[in-house]
Amino acid sequence: MKTYKIATIPGDGIGKEVVPAGRIVMEAVASSQGDLRFEFENFDWGGDYYRQHGVMMPEDGLDALRGKDAILFGSAGDANIPDHITLWGLRLKICQGLDQYANVRPTRILPGIDGPLKRCAPEDLDWVIVRENSEGEYSGVGGRVHQGHPIEAATDVSIMTRVGVERILRFAFRLAQSRPRKQLTVITKSNAQRHAMVMWDEVAAQVAREFPDVAWDKELVDAATARMVNRPRTLDTIVATNLHADILSDLAAALAGSLGIAPTGNIDPERRYPSMFEPIHGSAFDIMGKGWANPVGTFWSVVMLLEHLGEAAAARRVMAAIEAVTADPALHTRDLGGQAGTDDVTRAVCAHLARHDAARAA
Repeated sequence: MKTYKIATIPGDGIGKEVVPAGRIVMEAVASSQGDLRFEFENFDWGGDYYRQHGVMMPEDGLDALRGKDAILFGSAGDANIPDHITLWGLRLKICQGLDQYANVRPTRILPGIDGPLKRCAPEDLDWVIVRENSEGEYSGVGGRVHQGHPIEAATDVSIMTRVGVERILRFAFRLAQSRPRKQLTVITKSNAQRHAMVMWDEVAAQVAREFPDVAWDKELVDAATARMVNRPRTLDTIVATNLHADILSDLAAALAGSLGIAPTGNIDPERRYPSMFEPIHGSAFDIMGKGWANPVGTFWSVVMLLEHLGEAAAARRVMAAIEAVTADPALHTRDLGGQAGTDDVTRAVCAHLARHDAARAA
């Protein structure tokens, strides 16, 4: 019996609905597999915690997470708390504190989902976006002076270190090397950002020499948005800075049909600390409590979590259940044009897992 310690952090908004659904699916796959067990510990950090304690998570919160095998996260964002407080006080505090420097976002069109690109076949859009997750434009370096006066000034400084750039590019090349097409597109903006992005380009060329079997090209970030829409088949693995990949990955999710289905993993590739997995849809307070949230992004994040733990068979079974459910229009949530609710989709995924197990037992 393999036992994994999992931290669940629902956070804010619909995170409180989709993370419990993710736990239900994890328990279902563990129960049916027989040799797999999860020990969950829930952490009530987020906006409600902030209103009680003045912080999004306790100062020693990272210590409570370090002994876990993985983290399942919901969302950070509260309509009544400034966004920079919710983001930096919870999600980024965990990502940076546990050095989860590789953000990985797979994107493809799942069965039954109608993407907005009408001339795009499902096989034309099968990407993985790698986002540098620890520095760059979101390094947190900067400040404000003379606030409220006409001479007020504010700065946000993008910090890129050679070690940070090398490790994310090397991670991306390795990931591209593991995929069938062995193709990587390096996103840049070195025509306008003539210092840090030029270093990014130079390091990319140096790291590429370590991977002669990976075909790679370079694309300016603005041109990359057009390429994603007009020539999706020409892309496979993509690597970009913190800000650029943040934007491109949301575009990718929209092109695949909905932000509600998109997963992400915040990875420590060296496995010194637990990695964190989450849907990318945000807190979505406008639908909180209505039972409308699409849990597919969380379930796909569970697939990534299982793969990270080395539970490939369990991951394949959950992914197969997800694809069976999205293939049925009656189980589409409102973001996909349907009327199904969170509980409907969760029950359907669990039922598919149970049917698979019954058929295997027979």
